[in-house]
Amino acid sequence: MRHHLVLRVVSKLLIPFIILYGLYVQFHGDFSPGGGFQAGVIVAAAIILYALIFGTDRAKQVFKPRILMVMAPLGVMLFALTGYAALALGGNYLDYDWLAQNDTAGQHIGILTVEFGVFLTVVSVMALIFLAFAGRTHEIHDDDW
Repeated sequence: MRHHLVLRVVSKLLIPFIILYGLYVQFHGDFSPGGGFQAGVIVAAAIILYALIFGTDRAKQVFKPRILMVMAPLGVMLFALTGYAALALGGNYLDYDWLAQNDTAGQHIGILTVEFGVFLTVVSVMALIFLAFAGRTHEIHDDDW
């Protein structure tokens, strides 16, 4: 892919805006359509675009698989701990009203933390799946059929 200069330049310009749009969808998910899953898919698409244009080896240097493997369970734990925090404060599991004195503030805190946990999990799992399959080097030859 080294000789595709136009693709490399355009992707370098687009990837930050794709990630910025993903963050917009993430943080406006409680007011408009979107949220953690949709934002995670958008940001993972930016990572996948980077890997397709610049190669999986370079993508693994920038988006380290070890960090992605930590982010996936961290997102699930953030989701679960938000629910357990509501339980510990006297409410039901994922009953956000108990997370703050004001019910509206509790709702916002709860939904943002849960959606951020989903975001972390979706970004890391989708990127890891792509990098795992793209990193395979088995080539299919006519003799294999």
